[in-house]
Amino acid sequence: MATYLDTAAWSRRDACGFFRGFDNPFFNVCVRLDVARLKRALDSAGRPAGLGLACYWLALRLANEQQPFRLRFEGERVRVHEVIDGSSTVLREDRESFGFANFDYAADFMFFASAAGAAIRAARRDPTDFEPRPNDVARIHFTTLPWMHFTSFSHARVWRRDGQPEDSVPKLAFGRADAEGGRLWMPMSVEVHHALMDGVHVGRFVQGFEAALQEPAAVLGL
Repeated sequence: MATYLDTAAWSRRDACGFFRGFDNPFFNVCVRLDVARLKRALDSAGRPAGLGLACYWLALRLANEQQPFRLRFEGERVRVHEVIDGSSTVLREDRESFGFANFDYAADFMFFASAAGAAIRAARRDPTDFEPRPNDVARIHFTTLPWMHFTSFSHARVWRRDGQPEDSVPKLAFGRADAEGGRLWMPMSVEVHHALMDGVHVGRFVQGFEAALQEPAAVLGL
């Protein structure tokens, strides 16, 4: 049975109503993460996944732990999803077009990496599969741009068309990792619906990510 937020008793009730009326109710922050320890942990474990896929799992782990990232609008109600999965753009083998890979979250990183990696490889090979699943909102939308170390980012969006659910899905982007001394800096963009969360919630998400990157082998179970 679906669970919905008691918005009448919600401490953010007024903020929700205020920001939901905006033409663009999303806000975005870009930060840089030191993924040097994560890369070393993956290398030591025999590369069970690349940096991007490991970051997807870390993001999903945090999103499933933090309720604001599991909230979605359903009409006038706010649904609290029990589990949030992932979806990512995937550059195809022709290097000119992309498809989508959808993958389920799993608490076990190695299990997740195997299943999500297979979904990404399948999307990379198939030049006809283009399945964005706009109505499957219990997901985080991911993308990776390994060609650039960006400092700002914005996503394409659908603006409230008739018959389409209101877009309230968080969207994350990761960029190229650049070495600087002993650090390996990767940009991460977090874009969320301001009616469902505020800067303090994104801040907790980013701090959780930074904490996980301090001891990545233990967090990933490598």
